[in-house]
Amino acid sequence: MSTTLTLKNIPEPVYERLKLAAKTNRRSLNSEAIVCLEAMLLPAAVQPTERLARARALRQGLAHRFSAQDLDAFKREGRA
Repeated sequence: MSTTLTLKNIPEPVYERLKLAAKTNRRSLNSEAIVCLEAMLLPAAVQPTERLARARALRQGLAHRFSAQDLDAFKREGRA
């Protein structure tokens, strides 16, 4: 079941930008507003390659780098 939302006092620049985006994307104002809300409020699915790239970037920022052997030793240590 869908819900109705009425927006009041929309700033003119926001309204004009929404209207332009709707026209550019060949959507109604309503459809464009829904797309904008979904893009901002719903989490986007992250591709595995993007997640891996982010993890690698975080790892590069670490002060101390652990080798694969170090990580294996830490894993074994935790299981004992």
